[in-house]
Amino acid sequence: MTDSIQGNITREVQGSVFLIGINRPEKRNAFSWSMLADFCKAYTEYEENPDLRCAVVFAHGDHFTAGLDLADVAPHIAAGENLIPRSVVDPLALYGKSRSKPLLFAVKGYCMTIGIECMLAADIVIAASNSRFLQIEIKRGIFPFGGATIRMVQAAGWGNAMRYLLTGDEISAGEAYRMGLVQEVVEPGRELTRAIEIAKTVAAQAPLGVQATIASARTAIEQGFGAAAAGLMPKANELIKTEDAKEGLQSMLERRPGNFKGR
Repeated sequence: MTDSIQGNITREVQGSVFLIGINRPEKRNAFSWSMLADFCKAYTEYEENPDLRCAVVFAHGDHFTAGLDLADVAPHIAAGENLIPRSVVDPLALYGKSRSKPLLFAVKGYCMTIGIECMLAADIVIAASNSRFLQIEIKRGIFPFGGATIRMVQAAGWGNAMRYLLTGDEISAGEAYRMGLVQEVVEPGRELTRAIEIAKTVAAQAPLGVQATIASARTAIEQGFGAAAAGLMPKANELIKTEDAKEGLQSMLERRPGNFKGR
């Protein structure tokens, strides 16, 4: 894979970590229709590359994203076009293909509407203390259609979610942390560094075990406790026979980090 720091969606590889950058700072990184399509393409590239084990989404410029560029996007939606094609990995985890590998977000400045919804569909979120979250569709005559009505309730609880979904009021980084929307708050300028640190730690673990962990937790949320519980031992029986499980045991006995291959 060749790194690309050009265009509205950038790509960079650091070892087995894939960095996806939102790069339209002159518009506060608002997503145009073509930009959203390339964002999905970057997710798909990550999912399909076996050498990449963890990804981080971040933003160029001062702000994470102002959300959808409605002047550009609204006509496509009004025409009945699919927001996310079913043939690509869906950053919203709603309409297209599912992501199986781990994903972190590094957020700063304004993070609005679809930015929050993509963030809530990720696994771990690091936010700069100057982050400001706004889910303001209610102020535009519409409603959040990218998953906030589902995932904000799951993460923050009914009352906390409705407090902001029904008002469009700003959520500070501290309040987002209190509600469980983000996992760490750091000084501005450190959010990407910290996210990469965690991503490298995740990438060093056994890939099949990481993916099985995500899949099990997702099953519990989407299908319930029983479905997730039923899948635990069959997956454990499968993983225990892998080369990585043997390496995990050997590395424990030898008191060294594991050297996992995803096999």
